[in-house]
Amino acid sequence: QVQLLESGGGLVQAGDSLRLSCAASGRTFSTNAMGWFRQAPGKEREFVASINGRGTTTYYAESVKGRFTISRENAKNTLYLQMNSLKPEDTAVYYCAADWHEKRIPSIQSIDYDYWGQGTQVTVSS
Repeated sequence: QVQLLESGGGLVQAGDSLRLSCAASGRTFSTNAMGWFRQAPGKEREFVASINGRGTTTYYAESVKGRFTISRENAKNTLYLQMNSLKPEDTAVYYCAADWHEKRIPSIQSIDYDYWGQGTQVTVSS
């Protein structure tokens, strides 16, 4: 059974940093695209960042570009999201996701991801 387990969320002040982790189990994802999405209260789930299997191609939402960095450590089957210069508008539940298909371009669409974690709350106070 495939599981994605996020961790690293919390309550921080504006300008602080956090690093989210997503540990995968049940299968390896070293050749699969993975991504981060977030959902704020009352809003649709939105794309944050995505990365291909080798970690050589990344995409970011404009709202986080230059502040967030997505990376992965395939030896540990783990995905990361380094978040710097956090803003109150970054407050949301953050989800990691994995594509079942191998060697695909990392998508920015949630519909292209087959596996999802349960989410971790990030709250940024002003």
